[in-house]
Amino acid sequence: MKVSYNRLWKLLIDKGMTKTEMRDAVHMSSSTLSKLSKNQEVTMPVLMRICETLDCNIEDIVEFKKK
Repeated sequence: MKVSYNRLWKLLIDKGMTKTEMRDAVHMSSSTLSKLSKNQEVTMPVLMRICETLDCNIEDIVEFKKK
């Protein structure tokens, strides 16, 4: 399975937030943001902090797709 963060990017647009603003609010590294942008796996604690910051659920930001 592949991971997709397209839902996260759509949510950021809806909230009027840039990727950089989210990175700073979540306290994540630039390399982690790069992984998200490339649809690579990131740790659960990072995903949890994103959900807390954006006041959403995991399914609002992550989607698993069959290859």
